[in-house]
Amino acid sequence: MRREQQFVSLAHERLDQLRGEAEAAVRATMAQVSTSLQARVERDIEVAEHSASLGALDAADAGLCFGRIDRRDGVTYHIGRTGIRRDDADRTPLLIDWRAPVARPFYLATGYEPMGLRRRRHITTEGRTVTALHDEIMDLADTTRTGYESHDADEVLLAALNSARTGRMADIVSTIQAEQDHIIRAPQRGVLVVEGGPGTGKTAVALHRAAYLLYAHREQLAKRAVLIVGPNPAFLGYIGEVLPSLGETGVLLATVGELFPGVHATGSDTPAAAAVKGRAEMAHVLAEAVRDRQQVPEKGAPLVIRHDDGELVIDWDMAVEARHKARETQLPHNLARPHFVFRIIDELTAQLADRIGADPYGGPNFLGPDDIALLGKGIAASAEVHSAIATLWPPLTPQEFLADYLARPTHLGADEAELIRRADGPWTPADVALLDEAAELLGEDDSAARAAAEAERARQIAYAQGVLDVSYASRTYEFEDKHDEESEVLAAHDIIDAERFAERHEEADHRTAAERAAADRTWAFGHIIVDEAQELSAMAWRLLMRRCPTRSMTLVGDPAQTGDIAGLGSWKRILEPYVGDRWQHTRLGVNYRTPAEIMDLAARMRRKSCPDFRPPRSVRSTGVVPWTERATKEDLGRTVLAAVARETPDEGRLAVIAPRELHGELASLGGGPVDLTRTVVLLDPRQAKGLEFDSVIVVEPALFGESDLYVALTRATQHLGLVHVEDLPEALTQKG
Repeated sequence: MRREQQFVSLAHERLDQLRGEAEAAVRATMAQVSTSLQARVERDIEVAEHSASLGALDAADAGLCFGRIDRRDGVTYHIGRTGIRRDDADRTPLLIDWRAPVARPFYLATGYEPMGLRRRRHITTEGRTVTALHDEIMDLADTTRTGYESHDADEVLLAALNSARTGRMADIVSTIQAEQDHIIRAPQRGVLVVEGGPGTGKTAVALHRAAYLLYAHREQLAKRAVLIVGPNPAFLGYIGEVLPSLGETGVLLATVGELFPGVHATGSDTPAAAAVKGRAEMAHVLAEAVRDRQQVPEKGAPLVIRHDDGELVIDWDMAVEARHKARETQLPHNLARPHFVFRIIDELTAQLADRIGADPYGGPNFLGPDDIALLGKGIAASAEVHSAIATLWPPLTPQEFLADYLARPTHLGADEAELIRRADGPWTPADVALLDEAAELLGEDDSAARAAAEAERARQIAYAQGVLDVSYASRTYEFEDKHDEESEVLAAHDIIDAERFAERHEEADHRTAAERAAADRTWAFGHIIVDEAQELSAMAWRLLMRRCPTRSMTLVGDPAQTGDIAGLGSWKRILEPYVGDRWQHTRLGVNYRTPAEIMDLAARMRRKSCPDFRPPRSVRSTGVVPWTERATKEDLGRTVLAAVARETPDEGRLAVIAPRELHGELASLGGGPVDLTRTVVLLDPRQAKGLEFDSVIVVEPALFGESDLYVALTRATQHLGLVHVEDLPEALTQKG
């Protein structure tokens, strides 16, 4: 007996030793796996960072370095579209990113305030070839000369302004002016309104502000993304290359009509219909329409449901009580619906239990709690019951609800209802804001999707456990004859459990933040920039404010160019409902695009209705006054085509801006989607917003609204002509 006890004791000691050795082996293996995984993660991050750097360099390759500043202390910095450092221990800067604080004197230094500079050099390149150098002397006491001194401080700016257009906006990183720099580098928090007339660089400033914010707040905005909202797809195509040229590609560009995932708004509304849909009152109208979908049977006409154990009845009292309890939750329609459903099912269960379990002699109900629960499960599983409930409180998608509402508009005046009534057809941009409002009112009951996801995850874990079990079964133990030694093989389940094993096989989401934001209606952006902000309707603003709960926004526009009757125009009307008076306003007053001769003509037209109108000051004059040509109604098309042939520049772009109703007559100039890279492009005034061309021909200006005409007249950088059949507006025929 004693020997047996000793043997058992020795066996336990050996097992303890083996267990300790196995645990140590497991810990070592797990540490090795963890180290390997960490190294892999670090390699992936390093590869991603290098890829991003290479992408930025590729995007900024044209004109990578555009400037140099020589400081009085002898330090010289080269300024570029992105930063580059030497691969040495000190990571010595080779090229300073234009957004870095040390580069700011390149934009702000003047002869009166040199900011510590001796000279500033502008470097002009073509591809990778330097074509010109322009030096500005900041310290007049410095007698050193390079031979590249410029006698005109604005020579580089004017050269950029006079260059031929390509159909794509170019960045202004090498010619940012002081007033623009202050706006670009303004703090991120809060709402900043940037107002400016035509040609003041509002859009360019907004885009460079996006690039600056992504540089200054990289960690935050890289996760939340920046949204830039433009007035139309042509405009987004026009500005699409600016941020990539600055090394920034993680920004979402969209129109309001593209901000509801899964919906592509290709339809169009009349201006009057868009105005009705865009009114703030539509939020209340849609809320009432949703409540209308939460119905009850009429008194005296209950809803009867066939059931195996006899008919079930949903009467007015039952439904009203259930609806009241569901509405008390203050949840959106689809999220409140389960409360309505459960209440009705409970009442129907009690109704059936009373019938089945009733004692004919007046005694107590003989059904127990388990019996009643079983009846409830049967009713809850009844397709007839759920069909009946769906007629009272239907589950709704925003698309289903809005399509039904537009077919039968309610809670509007008869004239307004008729304006927006539509039985079918594609969604319009104005519909998108209504869809977003409907989505807020309805909510999304994702319980079924979550249950399905949990079931799938459980299935994957079960499968992973099966794999680990097979691994465990194959494990071998070798015992020698004396049973004093054991050889143990480490198995997979010693290192990883089924849940973690399943996670390793889940598909990773490799989309960028901007791509994920585009697919998620509830995404909260880190910052939103809105161009032509004065054009947006009240309902569109409700949509955008939901996308940015922090109210970190930059709004650029010009109330004088408000053309959409749904637009709010006034900054106070736009912002007061959301931030009160807690917003900043700044104005750009210099026109870099439009020559003085053209701007004078546009300003005369505006002063007819607004005598105090003050246009932005043009920085240049070409000496070329706008021309006019009269045509007959029969010859209008031929006259325009002849003018196009005559005015089309050898380099650059020409736009014909005509009322939409004349586009058929001018179809030979182009049709379909706008392609701004073509030498000649046909547009209406709304499509021309925010764009610029070397030459512009405005056709039949008397048919334009005042704001639309103002926009059309101010798109040209060089030449403007007017072709007309109707008499020109008086302001366009007068001098001075």
